[in-house]
Amino acid sequence: MAQCGDKPQLIAIGIAPLGIISIGVVPMGVVSIGVVPMGVLSIGAVGMGLINACVVGMGVLVAGVNVMGVWWFGLEGMGPKRLGSTGAIHRHHQHSPQGQNLLAYPSKQVALQKARELGCEGVHAMGSLWMPCASHPSTPPE
Repeated sequence: MAQCGDKPQLIAIGIAPLGIISIGVVPMGVVSIGVVPMGVLSIGAVGMGLINACVVGMGVLVAGVNVMGVWWFGLEGMGPKRLGSTGAIHRHHQHSPQGQNLLAYPSKQVALQKARELGCEGVHAMGSLWMPCASHPSTPPE
């Protein structure tokens, strides 16, 4: 089994294998396949890497169920560009009182304009994004 500081193997298999191609529980390598893969290309349950195909993934190009990436495709996710959509960055299951989904925007000004259209006041931060209305939609109006 590889240890910290060891030279990576070409193909490594096991628990926390370190290799160019790694397959296992927590594989680390250029191509990682497993339960919690970490690599340039990660395929598995919970992945972190540049390119991910995982149930839960975080990286630059990510496909999965719940993901975060620069370019992403999935049921739920965050990032500047959702692939295969209208460009929405963050969509809520709950609807606003006006029956419209609330979206998050990279610009505070755009979120303020959307708030006016929805008939609410103010905006609130969602990570590095801005959402219309002073409170999050899961919070009941006061």
